[in-house]
Amino acid sequence: MALAKLGVVVLDCPDPRALAGFYAEVLGGTVEGDGEWVDVKVPGGQSLAFQAAPGHTPPQWPSSDRSQQFHLDLTVEDLDAAEKGVLALGAKALDAADRSRSFRVYADPAGHPFCLCAC
Repeated sequence: MALAKLGVVVLDCPDPRALAGFYAEVLGGTVEGDGEWVDVKVPGGQSLAFQAAPGHTPPQWPSSDRSQQFHLDLTVEDLDAAEKGVLALGAKALDAADRSRSFRVYADPAGHPFCLCAC
């Protein structure tokens, strides 16, 4: 028996509304809230939340000094089309050169690593 259930994954960032807007576009969700806490509601999926963190220092990938600590795996049908879309929204490629793999690694506009996966 579970002791708890997952409520929401929260990402610290300097601008919650801006980062929520990025993920709402990527996931097809809607942004709710403003200020220090903003949610992205995803139809039929898990919500994400974004919390203001003054002085936020983004993780580096790969790095042992400022490890990523966690990342999101986002499942996609077409890696090339999804890559084009996230880059247009402000993502940065971290490890996307190997086109033979089923995943590619990016950073969102606040520096959090995430993967696009054709798994």
